[in-house]
Amino acid sequence: MNSCTIPTLIFSLLTVHLAGCTVGPDYVRPQAAKPEEFKELKGWKQAQPLDNVLPDKWWEIFKDAQLNVLEEQVNIANQSIAQAEAQYRQAQSLVQSAAAAYFPTATTTATVNRFRAASGQSVAVSGVKYLFGGVVSAAWAPDLWGGVRRQVEASEAGAQASAGALQALRLTTQTTLAQSYFQLRLLDAQTKLLNDTIATYDKTINITQNRYAAGIAAKAEVVQAETQLESARAQAINLGVQRAQLEHAIAVLIGKPPSELNITIAPFNTHLPSIPVSLPSQLLERRPDIAAAERAAASANAQIGVAKAAYFPNLNLAASDGQQATLLSNVLTQGARYWALGPAALALPLFDGGSRAAKMQQSIDNYDASAAAYRLAVLTGFQQVEDNLAALRILEQEAQVQNKAVEAAHKAVELTTNQYKAGIVSYLNVMVSQTAALANEKTAVDLQGQRLNASVLLAQALGGGWNLSKLPTKDQAGGEVKWSQFLPVPLN
Repeated sequence: MNSCTIPTLIFSLLTVHLAGCTVGPDYVRPQAAKPEEFKELKGWKQAQPLDNVLPDKWWEIFKDAQLNVLEEQVNIANQSIAQAEAQYRQAQSLVQSAAAAYFPTATTTATVNRFRAASGQSVAVSGVKYLFGGVVSAAWAPDLWGGVRRQVEASEAGAQASAGALQALRLTTQTTLAQSYFQLRLLDAQTKLLNDTIATYDKTINITQNRYAAGIAAKAEVVQAETQLESARAQAINLGVQRAQLEHAIAVLIGKPPSELNITIAPFNTHLPSIPVSLPSQLLERRPDIAAAERAAASANAQIGVAKAAYFPNLNLAASDGQQATLLSNVLTQGARYWALGPAALALPLFDGGSRAAKMQQSIDNYDASAAAYRLAVLTGFQQVEDNLAALRILEQEAQVQNKAVEAAHKAVELTTNQYKAGIVSYLNVMVSQTAALANEKTAVDLQGQRLNASVLLAQALGGGWNLSKLPTKDQAGGEVKWSQFLPVPLN
């Protein structure tokens, strides 16, 4: 055999298409229940299905400049997202690792033997001798039954699932930041409300003290007024603890130490947006967590084929080409050349104690679990949309009624204060009306915060601005394959 025989044979084995098959079931997306319309949209004009969809930067619909600045920093420095991005790159490397099984492996070996012939033998050179050698070997296992193809398919779907999980985490982090930010602004509004109330109580104390000095009011009324004032001050101070904790949480979300972030107090006047609601049939294409669950099911389905391929015989081909010489300097120039084709082995496992059957059943059960997880993700997605549609609709009605209650409470305070000044009622009546007014105003502020929170959660339930077209394709799931990966030594 001439020197070109082995490379030519290897090249032929690589380029000739083997008429093999791919065992295992082809993937079909699991069926999941999909309603024709959202129940909570019926009769509510504020959230009818619209042609437009949420933008990529969905938080901009709230028209809050400070929130926009904070949200932009999430993708840059959030460490949970950085971790998920690294996990996605790891999943891409797994695709490349699985695809490497398509190719043959080649090794080169250098050998040296120092030996002495056994006594009594007739040898050309007596004494201690050296034998130097070098050999290049190649081995290849053709993918006859599609086990490698199924493993690549599983790895690609796994990488796509990882990409969906990354986007789902990104959306969750953006949502958490928006919720924390609006809760912080809610505390700012409550602090302003309490400060305004404290100013009113101060004026009431002056009236009570003057009445006491004139002998019209009892000392107990002055003490009651002071108690009410100090209680309001204590409530205002207590809000500072919650605000500080929220500010610290926001700092961590944008990847900063809490000491480096200061959010100044600002009025609570964030725009309450009208969120475009897509049809239920479109929700599956807009939720990254649902996409991740579906891709995980696809990966589990491909693993069934991997397990089934183990039942079929494996063909292993090998070849080697080398030289030997008694002097190291002669190995490449004057060495004795030898080559070998083989061993070529066709191996069929006959008995393994049920290991293959157990792995096969394990892969089937894993697929069933993944399919159930996908269906649950779909149902959960519909539930979250319905929950927040209902919350927005009901909270809007409650806010309208609560605004009327606030107006009535203000009128009650005005009337009882005038009656108290006229000596018609006691200070206890003033306290009751003021307490009721403060409670109603706090409830109104809380309702605004709840409505904003429900809007944020609805945007999340609708997938933010994501859609299925942003999921990486199978080619993209494998990442970029660099030529340096085929070198025998790492460059990085």
